[in-house]
Amino acid sequence: MVFLERDGTYINTSPENDYYKKVLMFKKVWDSGQETFEIQTSGSTGMPKKIILHRKQMLASVKMTAKAFDLQEGDTAFCCLNIDYIAGMMMLVRAFEIGMDLVVVEPASNPFLGIEKHLYLLNANRGRNFFAFVPLQIQTILESEPIFAEILNSAKAIIIGGASVNETIIEKIQKIYRPVYVTYGMTETITHIAIKRINGAAKDDFFNTLEGVDIKLNDSNCLMIKSKTTDNQWIETNDVAEIVNGSSFVLHGRIDNVINSGGVKIQLEKIEKTAETILRKLDSEKKRLNGRFFVFSLPDEKLGERLIFVLEKSISTELPSNEEAIKIDILLAFKEILPKFEVPKEVFFVEKLLETPTGKIDKIKTINAYVLPQISNG
Repeated sequence: MVFLERDGTYINTSPENDYYKKVLMFKKVWDSGQETFEIQTSGSTGMPKKIILHRKQMLASVKMTAKAFDLQEGDTAFCCLNIDYIAGMMMLVRAFEIGMDLVVVEPASNPFLGIEKHLYLLNANRGRNFFAFVPLQIQTILESEPIFAEILNSAKAIIIGGASVNETIIEKIQKIYRPVYVTYGMTETITHIAIKRINGAAKDDFFNTLEGVDIKLNDSNCLMIKSKTTDNQWIETNDVAEIVNGSSFVLHGRIDNVINSGGVKIQLEKIEKTAETILRKLDSEKKRLNGRFFVFSLPDEKLGERLIFVLEKSISTELPSNEEAIKIDILLAFKEILPKFEVPKEVFFVEKLLETPTGKIDKIKTINAYVLPQISNG
């Protein structure tokens, strides 16, 4: 762990750790006034690629986020995201520019685990801590020891990004009484440009853009974004959306997240939404199906693409031994809700879902590592 105080002093619990050396090097480079930074995108809008970000864009992002969450000098930023990518990097920049204290830990499923004796730094600043997580991290914390979940209630605000947050996690988040938001954005927009509160009486129905962000739809109904963070250039996304008013929107899914199975186009997000309902029902029936999941396709000689459902064995409990019977229960549940052509053809249980460096599920790698061998062995 690295703790950087706004006055420049710091504690480094692992001075030989390469990750923490990288954090301190980035601070040195930022303080030097460097104007451009090369960073790799996570692949949200296509193949991962390296792009150049300008300091003025990053500073504009800091101002928008500071205003949205009332971040002030003396607050504490807790960074447990990979600083090689935009979300983690901007947590550092916010702390430097706003004058926040900064706690940095290496990315992990439970970033509080292993730093228990230093959690007093967060408890001492209750109500002034700013946390950023990916969904797996918030889920793991909420399913861990109560001491870790209680740290979340020391927040001024908590943001969750990098991937969608399913209803099971949202339900668990309701025990947090401090405001929790999901974010929308990407590297090209210098991290988030819209937020949506998901807990408490003040939770939102839509994503609301930060101040100074303009949005519109292209001819394919995909969201387009312009602000000072994009250097006042329109950025085109692959996200199909509906603009509710000039500053709020609903996401319907990615335009490239559609498969063609037997001539029928299937939006994968719709199937995953149904899967959430199914798994919550089966889990309540003691089938212990609370792991992460995704739907995808495999090549098929007759259909072109066939829909499959991939489910991670629970991170908190062991899956019962009768996997084949549970697969049948899952498929039957899909058939009760969806039209025949939208029902997955197969269910695969895997030991874990592989992730990208930014914490998103890497569907292709997971299929290659865990699904294809099951087909070969079958």
